[in-house]
Amino acid sequence: MKAVDWPSELNKVPKEVFCREDVFEREMERIYKGPQWHPVAHQCEVPNPGDYKTMHIGPVPVLVVRGDDRAVRVFVNSCPHRGTQLKTCSRGTSRAIECPYHRWAFNTRGELLGAPGLQDFPAGFRKEDNGLKSLRTALLHGVVFTTLSAEVADLETYLGGTPEYIARALGGDGRLKLMGYQKVTFATNWKEYSDNEGYHAPLLHGAFRLLQWQGGKGVQFIAGDAHKVTAAELGHAPDNGFLNDPSLIQLFDRSRAPQSIIVALFPVSLILKHLDVMTIRYAIPRSPDSTEVHYAYFSHVDDSPELERHRLRQASNLLGPSGLISLEDGAVFNRLHVGAAGGGTANFQKGVGDLTELRTTLAQNDEAGNLVRWEHYRKLMGFDRG
Repeated sequence: MKAVDWPSELNKVPKEVFCREDVFEREMERIYKGPQWHPVAHQCEVPNPGDYKTMHIGPVPVLVVRGDDRAVRVFVNSCPHRGTQLKTCSRGTSRAIECPYHRWAFNTRGELLGAPGLQDFPAGFRKEDNGLKSLRTALLHGVVFTTLSAEVADLETYLGGTPEYIARALGGDGRLKLMGYQKVTFATNWKEYSDNEGYHAPLLHGAFRLLQWQGGKGVQFIAGDAHKVTAAELGHAPDNGFLNDPSLIQLFDRSRAPQSIIVALFPVSLILKHLDVMTIRYAIPRSPDSTEVHYAYFSHVDDSPELERHRLRQASNLLGPSGLISLEDGAVFNRLHVGAAGGGTANFQKGVGDLTELRTTLAQNDEAGNLVRWEHYRKLMGFDRG
């Protein structure tokens, strides 16, 4: 592929990596098919035997299935016979998985049950050798992680210091119930979507100003393989008359301090708790110019009906793709992508400090933490600095 002109300065990123098709194709091979763990579901999204969910890891379609033995497995969503996509709907339930093309049938453990005309297959054909391709899978606080690589470290090592914060974001113990999804496609590159940071929050998002909502103390650090954690206190939002129903922006249990916890997993997934919202954002790079994001919202299994209803209202109205707080993000993602076509570099400043080193512990509103992720990306992609 054509070389990428990567600057020598640590705080600069070449904008060409957001636009080039050949760069995108290399990312799919080196990153998405490479040594990374990807969250593809929470186990509560497939609660019963036979339940399944479809997802993608980069270009690769995958199928998350709850087996008849209650184990959750992840398969490539492709028939081992001729490669036909097996399931197309986002979620469903089925006692068996049948290919529509030639009616090969598999059980929920991925084993081949039978195929029409089996007596005419080659003498050496064995059903046990022709099951669905199973991917390496691990569970953490109910989150189903999978990988396309045999070389990646175990999940705990890969995640570094993030599991504590993932637990805090998912109700403490990960015992969740799915409330629903919002899905959107942003006209942006996946790296522009994942380049989000705390610097912009009080500046871009009008809701913080309109609601006179102030944050408190917080911390930002980089852990493991370039995962970014931001944890911050939130002030109780005042009732300044802007909202007819101020309960929308309040913590259900006002005896506790409101919190925001954001775990941005490399390369692109997000686990987030803000006030009473618990969400996983699964992002799928579709092209250099398009990123699909699934916002999955959860309640805790021990929630009262009142708390569950509150979580649902807060999730969809506050932090969804058109939420009161996050509405402006989609527009900015697109404008970043449009601007990237002008060439040059994206230049990071806030929190950078010394240009000779990359900091892994930062203030919550610094943008410099993204530079550690960019350096990790650069090395994975094999791009040399100028």
